[in-house]
Amino acid sequence: QLYLADSGGGSVQPGGSLKLSCRASGYTATTYSMGWFRQAPGKEREGIATLSSTGTTNYADSVKGRFTISKDDAKNTVYLEMGSLKPEDTAVYYCSAGYGWRTGLLSTEWSYWGQGTQVTVSS
Repeated sequence: QLYLADSGGGSVQPGGSLKLSCRASGYTATTYSMGWFRQAPGKEREGIATLSSTGTTNYADSVKGRFTISKDDAKNTVYLEMGSLKPEDTAVYYCSAGYGWRTGLLSTEWSYWGQGTQVTVSS
């Protein structure tokens, strides 16, 4: 079982930057992959960036070149650095995790979820 605590959301103007964090706890001795999803009001949860247990990354086209996912293994923490933010990036952002190697952007492929953190991009 993995427990995820995500944080770092807030309000930012278009073109600005934010960095989200997600710390995993519980049974972290087995290799696991992590990712970030987001859900805007009235829309389905969308996968935006994933990082496999071996370091392979996968990004949605909508964030490629603007967002970067990374991990500090010593801290069991994954980060999402978001730049050149747009109003359409406004959503609740969720950290995800799953044991083993995975990079998929479908929410059904991930077993564990953080509580979500709100990101609002507005002038």
